[in-house]
Amino acid sequence: MIDTLWLVGIGTGSPAHVTVQGMAAIRDAEVILVPHKGAGKDDLADLRHGIIAASGSKAKVIGFDYPRRDPNLPYRKRVALWHDEIAKRWQEALSQVSDKGSAALLVWGDPSLYDSTLRIAQHLKPLPSIRVVPGITAIQALTAAHAIPLNAVNGPVLITTGRQLRDNGWPDGAERVVVMLDGEASFQDLVQQGLYIWWGAFLGMPEEIVDQGPVAEVATRIIEKRANARARHGWIMDTYLLSTGM
Repeated sequence: MIDTLWLVGIGTGSPAHVTVQGMAAIRDAEVILVPHKGAGKDDLADLRHGIIAASGSKAKVIGFDYPRRDPNLPYRKRVALWHDEIAKRWQEALSQVSDKGSAALLVWGDPSLYDSTLRIAQHLKPLPSIRVVPGITAIQALTAAHAIPLNAVNGPVLITTGRQLRDNGWPDGAERVVVMLDGEASFQDLVQQGLYIWWGAFLGMPEEIVDQGPVAEVATRIIEKRANARARHGWIMDTYLLSTGM
């Protein structure tokens, strides 16, 4: 079993997003785990393999299949069981590593932001030393793509999920809201609130798509772009920033 597990933030798909520290961790690891997330999502594994190659790593690369969540279970139980199963698959893969070796996982975006990797790592037995290399988040990639600041002058920013936005509506008192993990384009339920949206998908990748404008005017267009891109690629990762004013 390994003694060190590196969780390396890799940004949103471009090798240029990975820091020098991240490339060193990937290059020096004895083994690297690469998830396979199912049919139509080979691009995600290919991107990781491209980053591994760019690092000059000679590590043993072990692939593992991601389990599926049970949609019939309550949300929190569904996620907890999913985490348990992923940890088991890590454990099985890491059993191939010699004692006191190091392993690396390439984590989309940054391991600290709406990602379960840090929580899943706590399930490993024995628990290795967890080392984290920060990565560019989808939020940073979004604001860079639109060449805008994240916050208004001296203004707060709330980060939430599509589920929260659908269940609870626009947060009380919020000026700017970043929405992540939204598979249902939940902004379309807010067209009457006079909001402005900056949206992006495949951020930082050659396939990058961005759009912006008043939600009431661009919601339908963004939904169409999103659906077309998903049909073309088999998957999509997108995020957006909503504001009560420019």
